[in-house]
Amino acid sequence: MGVVDFMSSPDGGVIERLRAQLGAWRDPLSGGQPLSGEGLRELRLVGDAVEVALRLPYPAAGLRVALEEELSRLLCAEPAISNAQVHIDWVVAPIKAPTGVRGMPGVRNVLAVASAKGGVGKSTLALNLALALSAEGASVGLLDADIYGPSQHRMLGVADDGLPEPPSKDSLPPIEAHGLQTMSMGYLLNASRPVVWRGPMISGALQQLVENTRWHDLDYLIVDLPPGTGDIQLTLAQRVPVVGVLIVTTPQEVAIQDARRSIEAFHKVGVPVLGVVENMASYVCGGCGRREFPFGRDGGVQFAADYQLPLLGSLPLEPRIVAGGDSGQPLLAVDPDGDWAAEMRSVARRLAALAALGQRAPEYLVRSE
Repeated sequence: MGVVDFMSSPDGGVIERLRAQLGAWRDPLSGGQPLSGEGLRELRLVGDAVEVALRLPYPAAGLRVALEEELSRLLCAEPAISNAQVHIDWVVAPIKAPTGVRGMPGVRNVLAVASAKGGVGKSTLALNLALALSAEGASVGLLDADIYGPSQHRMLGVADDGLPEPPSKDSLPPIEAHGLQTMSMGYLLNASRPVVWRGPMISGALQQLVENTRWHDLDYLIVDLPPGTGDIQLTLAQRVPVVGVLIVTTPQEVAIQDARRSIEAFHKVGVPVLGVVENMASYVCGGCGRREFPFGRDGGVQFAADYQLPLLGSLPLEPRIVAGGDSGQPLLAVDPDGDWAAEMRSVARRLAALAALGQRAPEYLVRSE
């Protein structure tokens, strides 16, 4: 039997059954069906063997082998097939922002990381999320939107005296660090000078960073928002085509209460929340090996369930995070194969899959009774 291409073959038997199986396959990260349309690039029969080329709309380097094996088994369940070779790649396409804000030059998708309360590890998580998406095969930028207290330049290890002078205030070159394109007010202000500005000036500063930074060919721009639900968050919703937001919280009730306010605020401005990460959920005692829960247990799990949102991860308390932030060597860059990095990459894949394939309508945020 010769080579058969499903696009041109008159045989509607085996080929069509295989095509239907792939089209009905549910993506394990989002529940979507990415192979029901253009995701199925090629399907060829050579005797009783099949070769398939598939394309995902999100980066998945860490999951590719497992997905190829899963889909190979699915295809081999067809009686006429004895062998299946599956090849997966991905292309991150622009997603239309629900708010209708026009796109940003050089950026396909904007994802924000938020928490209404400080001290929950949001900025550290935003940085490592950007690194995780990069490790998964995406081109990623990081915007530090905390105008009052920028910290990303420190955690990235960019020295204050090592910054190039921007050509003009209307053209800001992003700073390359750890494979990311980055921008922060920390690059533009003296480290010892406080920002004593009123709301309109803060909003104007964010707008300048957003509109004047020359981002280049980014699949994702991760925006690290400051704590709270004020001017920066409102300006972001009005000026930036945010595809969705990731909410970061710790398990204790005080943090959960603030996280609820953050979700409600984004709901009001029409920006969908894609999921929740419970940070600093637990740690393993070095002396006895027992797992401890310093901030309570399962607070983030219940919080996500209350709002019918996916819990994208429950990250442990990791002392090396602090050392990495202080030294400018993020943990995911220092220990890319460690357990914490694996958890972070899992969060990144799920977030990207939900952005591309999941339900993103604002009504998704209605809290269950």
